[in-house]
Amino acid sequence: METYKIIRGYANHDDREVLATGLTLEEAREYCRDPETSSSTCTLPENVARTAARGPWFDRYDEE
Repeated sequence: METYKIIRGYANHDDREVLATGLTLEEAREYCRDPETSSSTCTLPENVARTAARGPWFDRYDEE
């Protein structure tokens, strides 16, 4: 069975963070449907602060 990982990427630099591993495709897709997984749609204070400090970002999934 294929598994997937969640990666956070930033538009202004090459930093990437692995946030989760071992997910099914459906789990990875569900995670990325959350508006809090992108600087353009997030509203939680910690995510808004991340955007202010590091610029645009988004979470995506990749096959492991």
